[in-house]
Amino acid sequence: METTYTVTGMTCGHCVNAVTGEIAKIDGVTGVQVELANGSVTVTSAGPVDKADVAAAVDEAGYDLVGVQP
Repeated sequence: METTYTVTGMTCGHCVNAVTGEIAKIDGVTGVQVELANGSVTVTSAGPVDKADVAAAVDEAGYDLVGVQP
């Protein structure tokens, strides 16, 4: 299962690593792909992952989750 979100505030490789690390800690997440240029974060998981959990992880990294991309 793949879901793509938009995250604001990321500007560098450290930002990418912080967001990737926090989201990867969520139970069920099997992969995280961050595209710095457009702020997209694709989360791969074995099953559904609660958007609130992703938002909390992004917040913990110091950034803001805007929404789910189609």
